[in-house]
Amino acid sequence: MAAPPAPKCCRAPRRALNAQPMSTERPHRNFYGRLKGKSLKKSQKTYLDEDLGQLSPGPVDWDDNPERRPLDLDTLFGGKPVWLEVGFGGGEHLVHQAASNPDVGIIGAEPYINGVAMLLGKIRRAGVENLAVHPGDARDLMDVLAPASISRAFLLYPDPWPKKRHHRRRFVTPEHLEPLARVMKPGAVFRVATDIPDYVRQTLEEVPKAGFTWTAERPADWRDPWDDWISTRYEQKALREGRVPHYLTFIRDG
Repeated sequence: MAAPPAPKCCRAPRRALNAQPMSTERPHRNFYGRLKGKSLKKSQKTYLDEDLGQLSPGPVDWDDNPERRPLDLDTLFGGKPVWLEVGFGGGEHLVHQAASNPDVGIIGAEPYINGVAMLLGKIRRAGVENLAVHPGDARDLMDVLAPASISRAFLLYPDPWPKKRHHRRRFVTPEHLEPLARVMKPGAVFRVATDIPDYVRQTLEEVPKAGFTWTAERPADWRDPWDDWISTRYEQKALREGRVPHYLTFIRDG
């Protein structure tokens, strides 16, 4: 497969808070996908009832926290580096990274409640304890993350919004990328995986504008998965249907 075209800009109840209140004016936001699918299993309802509250990173939603304050991640994770996964789907990758990196704290954001329930079951089975879960829009979470607080971020097979009129709802737009850049440390890694060629195009055009540098130097750098990658159910479906994954790595500019 031909190399992705490099755009011109690429060439050359845990309630851990601090004392600074934030804006109380809620912006208008649309979720970027459905919020609920088929009926939940009895066990999944149990996971939501018993586990989700204990895994909260703190007050994130506007309705729960009208006087929103930045989260204190040092208190939440004991001073560990913090990673963020935007839209974790069924949670395979999130749990894999948590189990493989016990010295890191990881926050996952996902508005699709069926995916949240699936993740909670995986967390129980894996026994990982270095995770926090926000069952909602990642933009609300980024509102309450301190500047330069995230060491790594993942955007893995996001909703492609294939119709052109919906491209503005993709994550790789300034509405999402600018707050992501704000919360990421200089030198932090941002990984994007997608099997949609036009999403590759838009990612390579928009992410560098937000203050990131694409690290690829040869085709293998976007054709081959990362060394610590675990293939998700979505990726396996894409491969069966003949779609080609791309693995894009960016570094937050210092």
